[in-house]
Amino acid sequence: MRTERSLVVLAALALALTAGCGGNSGNGGNGEKAPTTPETVTGSLEQIASKAECEPNIQTDADELRQGNCTTDDGKYVLVTFATDRGLREWINEAKDYGGSYLVGRKWVAVGDDKVVTALRGRLGGTVEAGSSHHSGGSGGGGGGDEGHSGHHTG
Repeated sequence: MRTERSLVVLAALALALTAGCGGNSGNGGNGEKAPTTPETVTGSLEQIASKAECEPNIQTDADELRQGNCTTDDGKYVLVTFATDRGLREWINEAKDYGGSYLVGRKWVAVGDDKVVTALRGRLGGTVEAGSSHHSGGSGGGGGGDEGHSGHHTG
């Protein structure tokens, strides 16, 4: 179990880095049409990445999960495959605390910003799930929001 938690932390850090290093995505929605959703793909990390038009940079290669970072014309994201459905669900339940958008398939997840996840869904199918928002309400009114956590942008 400790190994799984360590892998969750590594993946969450990769997500934070990916979100923080993304290009200028603009406002989105300016005349963009919603992609049609294909049947959800299955397979190995490499097979799913190929369908997403990505050559994954493998970061974790463990029995429980495999993780690769991808960069495409749509942006950067993390693709993770799991040995079991339960492993996937446990990972997502913990990772959602870090925010982000999750495209979920059978024993795989792609993690990135909304624009990237929407584009991937048009190629991979799956279901979109949202992580916790770090900018919803709270006290103080938003000053100093860049301290130590600049990976999430709302506008």
